[in-house]
This record gives sequence, C-alpha cells and structure tokens, in this order.
Amino acid sequence: MTAPLEAPEKHDGRKNVFLVGLTPFHREKLESIQGAERFRFHGLLDEPHDYDVPGMLRQAEGELRAFSGRVDAVAGYIDFPISTMLPILCRKFGLRAPELESVLKCEHKYWARVEQRKVVPEAIPTFTAVDPFDDEAVDRIQLSYPFWIKPVKSSGSFLGFRIPSRHVLDGAVEQIREQIGQLGEPFNFVLQQLSLPTEISQVDGNHCIAEEIIGGRQCTLEGYVFEGDVHFHGTVDSIRVPHSSSFARYEYPSRLPRRVQARMAEIGTRVLEHIGFDNSGFNIEFFWDRARDRTWLLEINTRVAQHHSDLFEKVDGTSNHEVPIKLALGERPEIPMRQGQFRRAAAFFLRAYEDARVTRVPTSAEIEALADRFPGTIVHPQVEEGMYLSELHEQDSYSYTLAIVYMGAGSRKTLRDNWRECATSLHFEFDREVPVR
Repeated sequence: MTAPLEAPEKHDGRKNVFLVGLTPFHREKLESIQGAERFRFHGLLDEPHDYDVPGMLRQAEGELRAFSGRVDAVAGYIDFPISTMLPILCRKFGLRAPELESVLKCEHKYWARVEQRKVVPEAIPTFTAVDPFDDEAVDRIQLSYPFWIKPVKSSGSFLGFRIPSRHVLDGAVEQIREQIGQLGEPFNFVLQQLSLPTEISQVDGNHCIAEEIIGGRQCTLEGYVFEGDVHFHGTVDSIRVPHSSSFARYEYPSRLPRRVQARMAEIGTRVLEHIGFDNSGFNIEFFWDRARDRTWLLEINTRVAQHHSDLFEKVDGTSNHEVPIKLALGERPEIPMRQGQFRRAAAFFLRAYEDARVTRVPTSAEIEALADRFPGTIVHPQVEEGMYLSELHEQDSYSYTLAIVYMGAGSRKTLRDNWRECATSLHFEFDREVPVR
C-alpha cells in the first residue's frame, strides 16, 4: 500500500523534490547543499532491495500522482535499477532527466565498450561478449589468461570474476548461470523500452562481457553534465585490499598527479559528448598504470556516488547531492572547494572473507563512543545479528561488507591511524572464526 505523502505548506515557495530510496543518512546530507531551505525533500519508494522494475515504476508513479502539491523534480543517487528507472519515470511526468539511451550506453557494459572504442580506443581494453549459457561461446573466448568476466549489467561487482585458468572459468560460469537472472531479467525490461542496434539487441541482460585485465592506481572522477557542458568537481582514490579485488576505502582528495587527472577528464568528456549524455551527474572509474603512464577507462556510472557524499561534505563543505537536486530543477550545481571541516576524508570498508552467521554487532553505545573519540565519524553496520553473510545483497565475489565507516582528519596519516584504532573497536562476532580486515 502506498504511504500518503506529506502535503506542502501552501504558498511557501519551496520546490518539491522527490528522491528515490531516500534514507535517513542521505536526508541528513541533503541539508548541507547550498540553498537547501529552498527545497522540500520527499522520499519516493522505500530503499529498494529487489529488482521488480515494472512494480517499482507503478508504485512510484502512484505515489507521485497521489501527491497533492506540484512535483517539481525527481532525482536519485542509487545504482541499478534506480539509475535506469529515472529517465522512464521522469519522461511520464515531463521532468528533467538524461535520455534513457545515453544512460544505457554507459550501464550496458558491452554497449558501453562498443561506444567508448569509437572515440577513446587507446583507453579501452580488448573485450568480447559471452553468452554464459552457450558452452561453445565460452570455448570461443580468445583472451589470454588472466581476464575478467562479468555480466553486462552488474552492481557492486556482483558476479565479477578474475579468471586465471579454464578451471576457474568453468566454476565462475556455473555460478553466473545460477544467479545472472537476478539483475539480467530486470535489465531486459529496461532494454525493451528502446529500439536497440542489432549488435546490442543480441547481447541482452543475461549475457556477460569478458575483457583483458587492466590495472594500476584506481580512482573515480565525479562530475555532471549541464546543458551539454561537462564539469568535474572531484577525484576520489579507490584503494583496494592488498592482493584482493575488494575495496578497502575511498579516499578524498585524490593523490594522483594533476596531469593524470586532467587526462582522465579529457577522456571522460570525449565519451560523454559522443553518447549524448546530458543533464545528469556521473562518476567515471579509471586506472592509471604508472609504469607505462597509461590511462584506462573502467566504467561510467550514471549517477553521483552515494559513498562519496559524506567525503565531499567533510572536505568541500557540500555533499554531492547538490548535483542531482540542482540538475533535476534545471539549475547548474556549484560545489565549493575545500570549505569543509577536514582536509582529508575516507569511506572505509570492514570486510569478512568467508561466510558465517553473525552472532554480535557493535552496539549503539559503542558506535556513539567512536564518534565522540573521532569527531565526524559515522558507522554504518551492514549486517544484523542472526543473519548469514551470504544473505547480503550486491557483494563482490570475494568478500562481505560488515560496516562502512566515514571518517575525516587533518592529514592522511592521522586518517589511517584513526581508522586502525576504530576498526579494532568494532566488535563483530560470528558462529565460527572468519578472517576480518
């Protein structure tokens, strides 16, 4: 049943902005954006945990039509399916949003590579489409080991595997066959909203892409496109756990050389302009191979990164929610630079590396004590007592996220020292011994 939405006060002049899947944490972050007093924020749909795209579209449309005031904008900051639902939903209400085709040219991993290769071939690895249900197609993969295989639509590295041998490939394909439909079928519904090029229509949501390994120092450039003008407002370093593909933390500002960041921005601009992506935030993931001074484009996400919102607020003074809100209203975002409370900030991931049942999570009092000890610290446990780690949604193929911890500090050393102390104070317990770091 659709919950009634709060009606606006009459004639208060504020714009009614709806955000899909608005959580209490991100509602708080909205208060940091410039001119927040001009807006009245409304949640649209509960935080999504499944992929019933037609059902969510119907529910969202019903909530908006039941609203007694004027709907001025609908925005979001969440990955699939929300990122692909917004253009469909906004089109029905005549609201501003990027074109669905341009979004899919980023989010369909194979289509994205086809388009990227046309304008920045020097930054694109060798790749091929693979039908995981066709044994002969798997046999025909021509890439040398090791390589990556992943669904053409994934989220949070779900079903992404590093393949060092045929034996590992066979095991990965078996798991992909069992689970790819979780995102593949909902993605097919979105693909059906367009008339696709023949080459792309043959590679639906239940297909994979295999591509050569690229690597180096990873980072994410975040920005927006406003009426055709591409703007970048920050670079966040994406730092992985040593000898692992799992992320250890996102750290801001980036420590990459400015010339490398400028090169990445130029590559990203060429792609975004080529596909006609407009009136939306984005974040683009890159690798910089320092030894060869080579830049690789990993992928383009068609929304700002929710894990970055607190980082921008801590360092720059305004969360990146400024971007989707202002763009949805037809305004140019203006994120300040270095006007926040901290010089550096990070989102840390505390991870477990084997499945187990959770028998204890940190208490509210323990979390509050950490916030008192390290000002600005926010702890978001991702698990609950009694659940199995394998019940978590959208995990990578090699670990489980126990908690996400946002911290700020005056220096990188202090930031990392504080995290080490914080991590040892977060007491999770399990029904058996598992590696946690």
